Amino acid sequence: MRIAMLAPIAWRTPPRHYGPWELVTSLLTEALVARGVDVTLFATGDSLTSATLDGVVPAPYNDDPAIDAKVWEFRHLAHLFQQADAFDLIHNQADFPAHAFANLVATPIVTTIHGLSSERILPMYVPYQQRVHYVAISDADRHPALRYAARIYHGIPIGDFPFDPVGGEDLLFFGRVHPDKGAAEAIAVARSSGRHLHMYGIVQDASYYDREVAPALDPVSVSYHGVVGGSDRCRALGGARALLHLINFEEPFGLSVIEAMACGTPVIASRRGSMPELIEDGVTGFIVDDLKQAAAAVERIGEIDRAVVRRVVADRFSVDRMADAYLALYRRILGK
Repeated sequence: MRIAMLAPIAWRTPPRHYGPWELVTSLLTEALVARGVDVTLFATGDSLTSATLDGVVPAPYNDDPAIDAKVWEFRHLAHLFQQADAFDLIHNQADFPAHAFANLVATPIVTTIHGLSSERILPMYVPYQQRVHYVAISDADRHPALRYAARIYHGIPIGDFPFDPVGGEDLLFFGRVHPDKGAAEAIAVARSSGRHLHMYGIVQDASYYDREVAPALDPVSVSYHGVVGGSDRCRALGGARALLHLINFEEPFGLSVIEAMACGTPVIASRRGSMPELIEDGVTGFIVDDLKQAAAAVERIGEIDRAVVRRVVADRFSVDRMADAYLALYRRILGK
């Protein structure tokens, strides 16, 4: 089985710091190669992989201002699709632009929909659903106008996230600093709970940061640490009393949610999007409807067994489970 894995080009695959789509693409690629699958990864030229790397784009457009996103994205797509017949299947991780080539080749195509961001993108999905096999990353992100081949949750390498059986007394915010991700809400809950909040993530909305986060920063109640990776990332995820994930949008998935839980850290999340699918209320964290409930959940965190939190994530969200599910889908599509 020869698979062409199409990565986005916003960031390197795997990303140096931020880049959830690229991270999932890398994790799946490496797991498939470990299973003996012949994978060619189409990604930026600086990407790292044990698969065959075929990268015509020299660098990610978020890292190099000389890379015009639109120009290089279509160069990237054309480079893959002009050799489509060399592969048994194309797995598209780079959203709807690839569908423009779908009817020009005979090779089966799988598209993982990393989040149906807007109704406005449906014209590049609905007309192609007889040709492309769509994968939802959560039941919450399914759209009634689309037909799906499968729902496959993201998975992570559990062993890369050391278990912390104790955690700490402080709270954690881990994600983009943006209104969608609930940074202001996390600050409010931490203050009402009288606990220090450690914040990590890229600033995606500078005006929001200046308005909601910067004025709250002080050594006693709120610290912002920027982007973190490697062992520092794991220490941040595992060393908290709880992760506050008080989102303001229908999030299709939450990698930081399962990463924190892999370290044993429970999650307090809004009842939005995929959160009720990822978090077992009262077992791996709490699902809340408002900030008052979130503050009450902080005080109930002692009820959660951190070993159970990790065990549930290992059972449901491992990279092996994800890779096996995709491999089964490939075989079903190819009749093998």
